[in-house]
Amino acid sequence: MNLNLTLRLPSSIITLLIVGCSSKPTTDANTANSITAPAPISQPLVSHIYTADPSAHVFNNRVYIYPSHDIDAGIPQDDDGGHFGMLDYHVFSMDAIGGEVTDHGVALDIKDVPWAGRQMWAPDAAFANDTYYLYFPAKDKNDVFKIGVATSKNPEGPFAPEGNPIAGSYSIDPAVFKDEDGSYYMYFGGIWGGQLQRWDNNQYKANGQNRKPEEQAILPRIAKLNADMKSFAEPVKEIKLVDENGNLFTEAQNDKRFFEAAWVHKYNGKYYFSYSTGDTHFINYAIGDSPYGPFTYKGVVLHPVQGWTNHHSIVEISGKWYLFYHDVQLSGQTHLRNIKVTELQHNADGSIEAIFPYK
Repeated sequence: MNLNLTLRLPSSIITLLIVGCSSKPTTDANTANSITAPAPISQPLVSHIYTADPSAHVFNNRVYIYPSHDIDAGIPQDDDGGHFGMLDYHVFSMDAIGGEVTDHGVALDIKDVPWAGRQMWAPDAAFANDTYYLYFPAKDKNDVFKIGVATSKNPEGPFAPEGNPIAGSYSIDPAVFKDEDGSYYMYFGGIWGGQLQRWDNNQYKANGQNRKPEEQAILPRIAKLNADMKSFAEPVKEIKLVDENGNLFTEAQNDKRFFEAAWVHKYNGKYYFSYSTGDTHFINYAIGDSPYGPFTYKGVVLHPVQGWTNHHSIVEISGKWYLFYHDVQLSGQTHLRNIKVTELQHNADGSIEAIFPYK
């Protein structure tokens, strides 16, 4: 990524970004830790491979994590994320937070997805119809991101992919939320490398551009899923993300506007929409009264981590809430990440206590 982006950031996090964007790879954890001085509040859950973008769920009283599987594809870094050249997914599980983590091996490989060309990015999972569904973005043969679905009778897979992506799907970062009435909704989208700027009224425009600072920021997307969990029940809709006065954010408000990594959880009857701001590296949250929004910005969930990206999930486990996230503690490289978890607190007024990832 371009280091000139740090000029738009608070000086307190510029050092972290420079470390994350280092052009000299290293897999020596001791070397990486000696460079990145801040002490982390949590340790990597997985260290034998690189993992990122953890989507966590509780299935059968066990915690399952569906992350990206980072590899060093030997591709130069660029603003479109070409260096994130992932090829497959592993599923991990543990009995409880703090328990031993099991790697269930390859759950889905790109070579088994007929329509996919490259770059299997952040996935998510859901359970319905006595079946487990793995949702994943990948570029098709024309290098356009679409969202696919694969199924299994086991939460750890292996997953068998459908022959085509979900009709009407596009961009990246699918996150599936089950509401209390049994309805399932998919949230998705990501700008820059995620190509959301190329979609206008659900129509693809190859020359679609990122918004200018004074323009309204691009909005995340939502679609309700059909009972088959493999198709949309409605046209894809935009989600309004607004300030306390009900105003949409401009692109210049890049510490609050949506970039990627949507996630939704429900707490005390309210819908919490959380997301990454991308080039300013926050995980923020907004609250609404409907799964469709509008969602009113409330604050920060997670302050910037080491490395360029910030991507998370929020899940209740045994009566406590947890934030799953990633950083680059093991490698010091922005494209070779490691997943982590820490407890998350909702305050009495419904706000979320902001988490600082380093002591």
